[in-house]
Amino acid sequence: MVAGRLAEKNGYFYIVLSYNGPDGKRVQKWQGTGLPVKGNKKKAEDLLRQARHSFTPPAPDRSTDLSPDMLFSDYMLYWLKIIRTSVEPTTWSSYCFNVKDHIVPYFEPTGITLGGLKASHIQSFYLHELETLKATSVIKQHANMHKALKYAVKLDLIPGNPVDKVERPKLQKYMASYYTAQEMEELFQAARGSRLELIIQFAAFYGLRRSEVLGLRWDAIDFEAGTLTVRHIVTSANIEGKHILIQADRAKTSSSLRTLPLVSGFAQRLKELKEQQEYNERLCGNCYNKKYKGYLFVDEMGNLILPNAVSENFSKLLKAHGLRHIRFHDLRHSCASLLLKQGVPMKQIQEWLGHSDISTTANIYAHLDSQSKQLSAATMEKALALPEELPESRW
Repeated sequence: MVAGRLAEKNGYFYIVLSYNGPDGKRVQKWQGTGLPVKGNKKKAEDLLRQARHSFTPPAPDRSTDLSPDMLFSDYMLYWLKIIRTSVEPTTWSSYCFNVKDHIVPYFEPTGITLGGLKASHIQSFYLHELETLKATSVIKQHANMHKALKYAVKLDLIPGNPVDKVERPKLQKYMASYYTAQEMEELFQAARGSRLELIIQFAAFYGLRRSEVLGLRWDAIDFEAGTLTVRHIVTSANIEGKHILIQADRAKTSSSLRTLPLVSGFAQRLKELKEQQEYNERLCGNCYNKKYKGYLFVDEMGNLILPNAVSENFSKLLKAHGLRHIRFHDLRHSCASLLLKQGVPMKQIQEWLGHSDISTTANIYAHLDSQSKQLSAATMEKALALPEELPESRW
């Protein structure tokens, strides 16, 4: 039975019930009796007694009580809250998608607890996901669960990480899509005069990621030194159902922070772009959006060109001109393929693209490195002469 008392307000009796809420804090609940104070005290006391007996306080939320007995699905949701401030918004958005859209829907109906989670349960989950998803997606879920359960081990909630005992899905060798030099020239012609023209050229020539192109600011362009510095990004993420724009003075990794030569053709185009932006600002006056004034790629009203708009309009541009479909990110791959064909060493391509590890560059573009393979074949042919004629068969 909960505690309670009578209170008087505006000439009427009120019942005030007191109990512990779901979060453990003391809560007071007021209920009207409709009884005037004068001459109704006994009736009000009877109503109070009935209310105290019949009222059931809300059950506490046990999903946040950390213990091996909590549901594994509840623990994953708890882990999301814990790491939110320690990771980038885009990373947290990815974690949310994997946990809320895949891991929780699968494990919640099973009733499997954190302490009862076994490697066999996780392996079954992977097999289930692989029926509809690519291995790359399941590998991301594998990484999420491993990180979450590593934290559970740290808190002494479980003795070991069951993900360590699970066979991770094998990653299929990635074959990057890319345009040839001729296709790139056709694309440049198709994009002439469009809002995407310079964006496409920067992505293709410098191999920039979409976030890096849109993150280019005027303070990153040094016309005197003839350089451009990649140090800022613009991207987007879905956070709790809201699509938000993210601007940050960083790139994907420390290696992504790089300074590249500003070739004369781009320098001239950028000077013209700056003049056009200044003209648009004078023309629009107070209607011009000065919030994004420092960025290269804004529209006529000063609004930042959004990441999704770039990808969508790029796809429409290819279709409208009958060009082979590739993703906007494949312009980066096209840049690497052209460098390889010109004999540029893999190490230099790594630095140009801003990869943190040369193995990343090699894994993605090794199949394009035909020139180096041909050189190896020619070297072996000189070092090890083969017979000019095959011997007659002995059989």
